[in-house]
Amino acid sequence: MPVAKLSREFYDRFGDKVTDELVNCLNSIEASYRAEIKDLFAAHFGRFEEKLERRLAETAAALGRFEEKLERRLAETTAELRVEIHSVKADLIKWTFVFWAPVALAMIGLYFKT
Repeated sequence: MPVAKLSREFYDRFGDKVTDELVNCLNSIEASYRAEIKDLFAAHFGRFEEKLERRLAETAAALGRFEEKLERRLAETTAELRVEIHSVKADLIKWTFVFWAPVALAMIGLYFKT
């Protein structure tokens, strides 16, 4: 795809052969610059892609460690919560007997008194 284009006045002054040669030279220079830029872009994009993949791998590893830590802490908390619930149940049963035993004794006493 030629990019360089010169005016008709340039062609008239220097001739078609010289002007075409200049246009071809400019187009080949432009094409080589495009190729160099494309190669540089590919190289830099490759480095960027490698760096991005490395950082994603590091992030995934860190996330995995965080998930393990979170699961371990959740298991510990669940165990602590179960122990606390059992303790509360035992206290509740104990206090139920403490409050209902005098009532039951009073009812039995009233039954035999009459």
